[in-house]
Amino acid sequence: MKPLIAAIQFLTVLPLGGKGTYMPREMIAWFPIVGLLLGLLLAGFDAVVARLWAPSAAAALDMVLLIVLTGALHLDGLGDTADGLYGHRPVDKALAIMKDSRIGAMALVTVVSFLALKWSGLAGLGRHRLFLLVLIPAYARGAMLFAIRGLPYGRSEGGTGFDLFATPLTARDFGGLMVVVALSFFLGWRAIVLNLFFLMMVMLMLIYYRRKIGCITGDMLGAMTEVAESALFFLMAMAVLR
Repeated sequence: MKPLIAAIQFLTVLPLGGKGTYMPREMIAWFPIVGLLLGLLLAGFDAVVARLWAPSAAAALDMVLLIVLTGALHLDGLGDTADGLYGHRPVDKALAIMKDSRIGAMALVTVVSFLALKWSGLAGLGRHRLFLLVLIPAYARGAMLFAIRGLPYGRSEGGTGFDLFATPLTARDFGGLMVVVALSFFLGWRAIVLNLFFLMMVMLMLIYYRRKIGCITGDMLGAMTEVAESALFFLMAMAVLR
């Protein structure tokens, strides 16, 4: 259970386990399971607030809960990535900008835009609402596995994600994500749309990262998670999927 606790401590602010539990290589496989845990907390919270507020207000509260539970970790990565990758910059300049704690205009616009997508998606979910609230955070954190497997780490001096790239991932590390995929088929034919869109989105982001700077950082992993989560909520709120 130590790798799971390490993954929870790394990706959330939940007070589980003792201090200093850090198993970078072993905890990666548990990222989607941490997503399921966050999804369960989100679904339970939504079941209460949806009875007290209109759908738009409940969606805003759901979004705030995710930000609080994750300590805005992925939003911070999204903002830094937007600042660093916007425009035509050399790799070393892009990496330096992403490391800068100051927020730029591109970061602000990108974060606000994806929060708007997530809010509208959360507000528009249909009859599978609670189940999707559980699944989608798990898919979003599963996206990081493809990035860790598919791209080299970009900071030779180390960084937030440096230890995650120590040894290549194997098929076994994707077991937690396969559990999430298996659960998705309780959605019926909608599961096919969800999984195909997820794979397409992950592939396009990896291609974009590779073409822009040919590597990845911890900020870019966070951005991938936030983009996947927002886009999947938005997708599943489509009228034809409700």
